[in-house]
Amino acid sequence: MTPAERAHERLASWPDLTTVTSSCGTGPALRSAHSEIVHFHSAHEVDLHLTGRAIQRLSRDLRASTAIRLLPGSRWVTVHLDCESDADLLVSLVSMALQAHQSAPPGEEGTRCNLHRVMLVPRDEPLV
Repeated sequence: MTPAERAHERLASWPDLTTVTSSCGTGPALRSAHSEIVHFHSAHEVDLHLTGRAIQRLSRDLRASTAIRLLPGSRWVTVHLDCESDADLLVSLVSMALQAHQSAPPGEEGTRCNLHRVMLVPRDEPLV
């Protein structure tokens, strides 16, 4: 079983989450009463829906993680699951996302997930 499958199995048992087809049409999703929270796109790629406020608050920690990819302007973060610790990180972030969406102001539903969106990774050194 892949880390994504294990994470999905763990999260699907939470009473506040329901398994649905993702709004993007690729893979299953888990949603709360407020919005879709997580899309399982593949065995290793998951998109997690946070609020703008939550992303701001967690920005430094999210950027420090090698498993997380942020897309400017998106309320979704991509989590790359290679190992159990990545799956544990996802489970923790889903808990934070649920709390954030419960206290979010109306209209914080968000945009589409990051699937098929271009992500530019900054380089430390300029190209020569």
